[in-house]
Amino acid sequence: MHSAVENRIPRRLFLTGTAATGLLALSGCQTGPRYSLVEVVRRLLMLSADNALAKLTAPGGFWDSQVARIALPDLFGSRGGVLQGILTSGPFRARLHRELNHLAERGAERAAPVVAEVIRTISIEDALALIEGGPTAATTYLRRQMGPGLINAMIPGLADAIRVAEDPIVSQAIAALTGVDVGAVAQSVAIGADNSIWYQIGTEEAAIRANPQATNDPLLIAALKVL
Repeated sequence: MHSAVENRIPRRLFLTGTAATGLLALSGCQTGPRYSLVEVVRRLLMLSADNALAKLTAPGGFWDSQVARIALPDLFGSRGGVLQGILTSGPFRARLHRELNHLAERGAERAAPVVAEVIRTISIEDALALIEGGPTAATTYLRRQMGPGLINAMIPGLADAIRVAEDPIVSQAIAALTGVDVGAVAQSVAIGADNSIWYQIGTEEAAIRANPQATNDPLLIAALKVL
């Protein structure tokens, strides 16, 4: 009955003895530098974010993904009259949806340096808990700390991208709306992109945890292989 608890105690004591006191030695580098668990979390988050944003900022990064593709914002929903006719047109709706997802790539480009800076400077109070947490524990923590930070960072760039977009379809849709401007569309796209970015970062974190050897990072391998 107590086997699960007994098995967990030695593992936590091992981690505590080698790391929670502040330092974790790299496997096979006994004479080399020692690293804190905070550094493990930062590397895990940085690699997860790098992998996620590399995929999302690639051409078709949002549109070609079944999970990252953002939905057509509600503000382009049924409004009656001319707009209703435009948005129920299959070709127009498909072009609009695709173009908004392409614009989301620009938002992700703006998000990348913001995420990187926060990862470098964020205060991580319980690194051990994040390392021992679930598959997306570090991502969940980072998102909670950033709040709407990514959305706010993406809106200006998205608004500029909408204004200069080669495909005028978004402008045509906005022109047909009453009380909706470029800023409102940029905010809607940013909210959708924010959800997709966090989902993708979490997916990458889970993949790293499942196979840390694939990172070729001795620190991540040493810290995660014991979990």
